[in-house]
Amino acid sequence: MAKSVNEVRKQEKFVIWPAYFDQTKTRKEGRRVPKTLAVPNPKIADVAAAASQVGLKHELVAEVAYPKTPWLKTGLIMVEKKGSKEQIIRKVAKQLLKIRSEKPKQQ
Repeated sequence: MAKSVNEVRKQEKFVIWPAYFDQTKTRKEGRRVPKTLAVPNPKIADVAAAASQVGLKHELVAEVAYPKTPWLKTGLIMVEKKGSKEQIIRKVAKQLLKIRSEKPKQQ
């Protein structure tokens, strides 16, 4: 079961949603990075992998929906607070781009 907002604040963690990195979404729909740093339809597993690769401790919470799209259970990750949320999102976005650019080479 997902934790309440107060529980997350007490744990000193930020909530990161895949929608923050989704190139197909507008800023109004929840994208938090420029389109140049975004990827189409990011998966929570890729976001979690990117967070790990930039050295962030995180906890994956599956089967929860982003508030702007309550019908889609995309999941979220809770990452430790190391800097501002914007700095963390940008670091994860850059790593997510690297992960996505490497995937076609592996197949």
